[in-house]
Amino acid sequence: MKLVIAVVQDKDSNRLSNALIKAGIRATKLASTGGFLRAGNTTFLIGIDDDRLEEVFSIIKANCKVREQLVTPVSPMGGTTDSYIPFPVEVQVGGAAVFVLPVERFEHF
Repeated sequence: MKLVIAVVQDKDSNRLSNALIKAGIRATKLASTGGFLRAGNTTFLIGIDDDRLEEVFSIIKANCKVREQLVTPVSPMGGTTDSYIPFPVEVQVGGAAVFVLPVERFEHF
């Protein structure tokens, strides 16, 4: 058994949740916030048998897409900000960061 931790952008959260439910895969959703863009994320905790791990990967990959987004950088903390003019930059957002951990024991009460 494995524990899959998938951090996805909020825009992909409902689509992924519905796809997991349709496949009969249980998941716990946690609200989280990204450190780089300070944007909302959803972290999914999924306990899954080893033989269904690739199915979970396929569902995540099909429902969490990388996209381009314009963001304005945060002003520098030190020094003077008088001459600092933030220009929007295009960055990739979305997709999923997925971690897989072995589960030594699982109990359901």
